Amino acid sequence: MYDRAYINYLTHFHCERDYFECHEVLEEHWKQDPPKDRKKYWVGLIQIAVALYHHRRGNFNGALKMISNSITIFENEQTQIEKLGLHTEEFIKLLKNRKDEILKHQPYTSIDLPIKDNRLKNECLRHCSNTKVTWGSQSDLSNEELVHKHMKRNRTDVINERLIQLENRKIKRGFNNKK
Repeated sequence: MYDRAYINYLTHFHCERDYFECHEVLEEHWKQDPPKDRKKYWVGLIQIAVALYHHRRGNFNGALKMISNSITIFENEQTQIEKLGLHTEEFIKLLKNRKDEILKHQPYTSIDLPIKDNRLKNECLRHCSNTKVTWGSQSDLSNEELVHKHMKRNRTDVINERLIQLENRKIKRGFNNKK
């Protein structure tokens, strides 16, 4: 009933509090649609995860920008909030409260999205059981790999792919110069 990527997003969001992985999972899903058909609400969810990632790291400017963008998206996508199995009023209130906390430079705390649809919650809990993670865990602020994941992760594959693309562009330019 719900997209697998969304279930994965919710599990990473509510269990490991791995907001970086939330972003990765949902961005990949979002990009599967042609650009003109891409859903703004996926972007809003991605931005919530990025906002929390920044907030947890003390990057209040980045967190504020992302949470503000997500609020704007979801104020315009309220029908979609319901279709995502979330409680609309509580969801928007939660985001606005987090924005106020960010504006006041209050320290990060974990939040849970207000899931309204029990079928969605049960599906997430089954996924948690299968992957041996605990729903509703608090973020482990001492876990450097989690808190600073964008700096700590292995980027060898990404760097190698960029080098290949750079070489391909150089070759292409070389062919274009010979004409």
